[in-house]
Amino acid sequence: MTDIEIIQLVREAQAGSRVAFGQLVETFYGVVFAIVLRRLRNQAEAAEVTQEVFLRVLRKLNQLREPERFAGWLKRIAIRLSINRAVRRPREAVHAPETFGGVVEGKRQSAYTQAVQVEEAERLREGIQQLKPLDRETLEAFYFDGQSLQQMSDRFASPVGTIKRRLHTARGRLKAVLGEMQPV
Repeated sequence: MTDIEIIQLVREAQAGSRVAFGQLVETFYGVVFAIVLRRLRNQAEAAEVTQEVFLRVLRKLNQLREPERFAGWLKRIAIRLSINRAVRRPREAVHAPETFGGVVEGKRQSAYTQAVQVEEAERLREGIQQLKPLDRETLEAFYFDGQSLQQMSDRFASPVGTIKRRLHTARGRLKAVLGEMQPV
């Protein structure tokens, strides 16, 4: 669709044409969904926020003074609503593995299986404690605190690529430490 056609549809939608607004939604739905999905990383949530974006656009369309700026205006609304959703979403609870260790797929685990899992978890904690502080903090932030790469980037004041490399390196060092802890 050309810019001129989009401007014409915006003007018609501002005049009250539901058909024109429907065509705008069809034209821009994929773009808005991609913007929202990039921020939220959850398809169901992205679809919901995309609907909210178009509802907001429908309510505020008469406030748009320059129809040629519709696409940028729409993208800013999508970004703002997706950021609002990401900030307001409840934090995911992070629990120790033992919390869920009692039941697996509806069946009780044997005492032996539970004991092995507790022992493995303790050995993992001991291995993590043997790492250098930066490796330990990186692994704990990602796996135990549930921080995203972006949150870790902010926390450690390093680019996301550096955080990825640190995670990879720390996992390798933990593997080596755990290998050394194996009984001979």
